[in-house]
Amino acid sequence: MLEIHWLLAFLFLGSVVGFMAGLLGIGGGGIMVPVLTSIFLLQGVSVDKVVHLALGTSMACMIVTSLSSFRAHYARGGVIGRVVRGMAPGILLGTFLATFVAAQLSSVYLAIFFALFMAYVSAQMFLDKKPKPSRELAGNTGLFTAGSGIGAVSALVSIGGGSLTVPYLIWQNVDIKKAIGTSAAIGVPISIAGTLGYLINGWSHSSAENFTYGFVYLPAVVSISATSFFAAPYGVRMAHKLPVATLKRIFAVLLILLSVKMITSVV
Repeated sequence: MLEIHWLLAFLFLGSVVGFMAGLLGIGGGGIMVPVLTSIFLLQGVSVDKVVHLALGTSMACMIVTSLSSFRAHYARGGVIGRVVRGMAPGILLGTFLATFVAAQLSSVYLAIFFALFMAYVSAQMFLDKKPKPSRELAGNTGLFTAGSGIGAVSALVSIGGGSLTVPYLIWQNVDIKKAIGTSAAIGVPISIAGTLGYLINGWSHSSAENFTYGFVYLPAVVSISATSFFAAPYGVRMAHKLPVATLKRIFAVLLILLSVKMITSVV
């Protein structure tokens, strides 16, 4: 599996993911999962577990980017500590347990769920629709419950939770900038718990010879993390020069096409 052309593909994928994350403020799971699914199939990975490997690898890639994003927002005072403390236990529990559910599902069902969720994200992005603030910030019980749900969905589609956390916090009268910063902080426990869960649940499929540990392919994680880390700042710079609203609509269509491609690849 470890050949130079595959490593170059992972490096390129990481640069695209990092750039788009900086440009549009979105996580990379929407791109990584379908692309990794296609690459792993070409590498000869079994159809039965190919989406699981793509999800676990994508989740592991998020650790570095979520930590970097969290530090940047925290330095600017954009993280609400009470929300993170309230949601983190639910996030950890929901994310970790959902990986056990994912391990029992076939690649086809995971691909369908991923595509449906990406359709929701794409519609949200295309219409640029934001929820109207209508209530006060929930207490610890409400935050824990919301965190559990967000964590579970995040594990099943390998996202940092921003497409769910940000609307949830805005709905509760949290300022948009603080909602984004707090969502970035919540991405840290999501990525760690999700990676651990996919490692444990896929451990019987590990192959040290192929650098696969659980449902995580190490060469892809290292390559994608490295280039995405350096590409993200360039995306941030371009965000001030390019028509982001138009790009979001184009990207929304791309997400749908990638999701459809993933489904047709595993069916």
